[in-house]
Amino acid sequence: MKIKTAEFVISNSEVSKCPDSRLPEYAFIGRSNVGKSSLINMLTDRKNLAKTSGRPGKTQLINHFLINASWYLVDLPGYGYARVSKTAKKTFQKFITAYFEKREQMLCAFVLIDSRHSPQAIDLEFMQYLGEHGIPFCIIFTKTDKLKPKALERNLNNYQAKMLETWTEMPQYFVTSSSNGTGRDEVLDYIDSINQQFKPE
Repeated sequence: MKIKTAEFVISNSEVSKCPDSRLPEYAFIGRSNVGKSSLINMLTDRKNLAKTSGRPGKTQLINHFLINASWYLVDLPGYGYARVSKTAKKTFQKFITAYFEKREQMLCAFVLIDSRHSPQAIDLEFMQYLGEHGIPFCIIFTKTDKLKPKALERNLNNYQAKMLETWTEMPQYFVTSSSNGTGRDEVLDYIDSINQQFKPE
């Protein structure tokens, strides 16, 4: 898939105020500081579409970006170590779960995982939530350029082993790097393949 146009549409904290459209949506979410904004900019080939920040927890709203006038990329708040209050975290959690449970045109969630780290409970618990609610998702391993090939392979194998403790099979996953563009075509082609099957009601 070639990205011809990518434009910011709206930010909000209420699912009811998301775009009144039946276009397919793909949500990107992950632990704070996982490299989500950089990945979104890499996928869309735009330097500043999503605002990057050295401060975890920068994204605090549901952000809709219209891609090729045919589907939405949805940037959701990170979970975990954001420097925000407990009240704010509860608010994020509330509208994140509302988005996933009410937004029927959300066809796939991409859960971002930092490839450098061992499996984190917060990520595993979030994917368990998605599975229990029948919400389709894939995993995107980020920052793979920070590891040597053997270390990356070891970490991916460890992650798969951990997932298979509770899952019957490893979910679809992608290996990416925002720095060198690794995985860009694979993720976009996957989205394109789902779009081809999508029939709005």
